[in-house]
Amino acid sequence: MKRLQYTKILVPVDGSKFAEKALLHACELTKNYHSKVTLIYVVDKSHSISFLDKKEYLSMVRKFGDKVIKKSLALAVQNGIDAKHLIKEGNVAEEIIKIAKKDNTNLIVMGSRGLGKTLRLLLGSVSNKLVNNSPCSVLIIKN
Repeated sequence: MKRLQYTKILVPVDGSKFAEKALLHACELTKNYHSKVTLIYVVDKSHSISFLDKKEYLSMVRKFGDKVIKKSLALAVQNGIDAKHLIKEGNVAEEIIKIAKKDNTNLIVMGSRGLGKTLRLLLGSVSNKLVNNSPCSVLIIKN
């Protein structure tokens, strides 16, 4: 049987405790497989809040994304991992899939939740979209 080689791991982060737990798992996998890790935060341009104008909304989400990436990078460093990072804009699942293909990612490690239940019912979960459309394996970390 061929030995698994997770040389490139992609970790979507969104500031949730679920994403943080996934990042910790990715750090352990990275140590075991001597992998390279990329953190990705996607500014979801498909939503906006009706009382905010789109520019204001995107500005707020971009600032939040910067904070999420900084916090995630610090957590990776605390766990002995030197990760690179990306901030993209667009549909969350589609942007993650694009990067996974472009970087020849072997594994996506992500949390089981991020959206609220109502929004997940309307839009479908990012994890579900990735499991069904990703070019590589997807490891979903449950809470």
